[in-house]
Amino acid sequence: QDTEIQRKMERELRLREGACKLLAACSRREQALEAAKSLLVCNSRVLAYMAELQRRKEAQVLRRTARRPSDAGPTDERLPCRGTVCISDLRIPLMWKDTEYFRNKGELHRCAVFCLLQLGAEIHDTPMVLVDRTLTDICFESAVLFSEAGPDFELKVELYSAGLAGGSAQGSTPRKLATRLSTSLGRSSGKRVRAAMDGAPGSPPGNGGTSPLLLPAPSVPGPKFHLLAHAVLSLAEVQDGFRTHDLAIASNEESSFWLPLYGSMCCRLAAQPRCMAAPVTSGFLRLQQPGAEAQSGARLYCVLRGTDLLCYHDPGEAEAGLEPALTIAVNKETRIRAAEREGRGQPHGMAVTNRYGGEEVTHTLLAESRAEAQRWMEAFWQHFYDMSQWKQCCDELMRIEVPPPRRPPAMLPRQGSLYHEMAIDPSDDIEAVTDILTQRAGGRVPGTPPWLSLFEEPPLHATPSGRATSPSPPARRPWGRPRTLSLDA
Repeated sequence: QDTEIQRKMERELRLREGACKLLAACSRREQALEAAKSLLVCNSRVLAYMAELQRRKEAQVLRRTARRPSDAGPTDERLPCRGTVCISDLRIPLMWKDTEYFRNKGELHRCAVFCLLQLGAEIHDTPMVLVDRTLTDICFESAVLFSEAGPDFELKVELYSAGLAGGSAQGSTPRKLATRLSTSLGRSSGKRVRAAMDGAPGSPPGNGGTSPLLLPAPSVPGPKFHLLAHAVLSLAEVQDGFRTHDLAIASNEESSFWLPLYGSMCCRLAAQPRCMAAPVTSGFLRLQQPGAEAQSGARLYCVLRGTDLLCYHDPGEAEAGLEPALTIAVNKETRIRAAEREGRGQPHGMAVTNRYGGEEVTHTLLAESRAEAQRWMEAFWQHFYDMSQWKQCCDELMRIEVPPPRRPPAMLPRQGSLYHEMAIDPSDDIEAVTDILTQRAGGRVPGTPPWLSLFEEPPLHATPSGRATSPSPPARRPWGRPRTLSLDA
């Protein structure tokens, strides 16, 4: 396992080096933002792998230095099962001023944002979203899965933002300020100030220097993402439905990457322990009827899964997913005791007791041997321990969304409306519209639209003398500003 972690860390280091080279070479804003995002994600994963390796080494040292491992009780040695944690439909509301959102006044402030989700050494990132005052919520609808989570998990949600002031990825206010200071303070002093503000080691984190990731940030020109807000979710926040969680703001209004957050986020956080999603154990047990002999009961194939002990006539019914012949509830209120009988040749088993309404119902299940009975008892105790650790996640099986395959990052949307980018001369309206539609369709010539007949010339009219006359030409419009057409409608 340590070798696998080291291999992943080496891969992230190579990706980090490639992201630095790409960030220095790219000239388009979309490419620069994706490269800056990849650089931050690689740094986070490298640090997560380093922390995981350190944790494993410390655990090995503690196991070696333990004097008497037998001192720990059976409960301490028992480990809960792992599970899958899913976070989806993440929405972060924005709180714009009325003059900005409703009256559309003031300077247009744009930012590129994405979320970094970390659970242990596993880190995922969301697609990047361009945010301005036309949006009321930052939405990340795709589901993110963590398949190796324990009941003590801590899911860190971090929102990163990069300001897009002036629409340029390369120019930013701190860089312009550094240039002015370097020319004002002189050559030697100005170089030191500019190096500190451009991202040299030891510079403030807010200006791209030594970040909280504790990795030296490369001094490469381009956009830089900053932590805007963060939250930590645990088992207590798991619920089979949408829920609002507090969001800690990590920036202020003076920052170029700032966005007016409400201080909360809404998402669906679900968890599926393996004891609920997969069979815990299975085997043949004999159901003993009250007052009957031990060997007279029906021999059933039993499967312990979730909150039920499913009893089938044979394994084929279980594999085919048929309805079980008998279902015995196994939940936090169920009591199980050993039903051993002294004497040679007597079977061993267990008694499962549940309360239905005000009445207790006991099912006695007999195993074929003492070892088989011990195996079933151990499976029951482990199952009860898992349910006690995962708590509300074991009340019923929660629904987990499977995320679709990750697509390559798409280009950021256009700035402004297509209405403001088109100036079409009246004499060439239809041809210009057709050309634009052809370009947006990737070069494919669209078919003749039905509304084109409205603009075709009317047919010739016959006169009483037999001659065909054409309608008089329309009056020429006065020269003026070209008309603009909008395709947004």
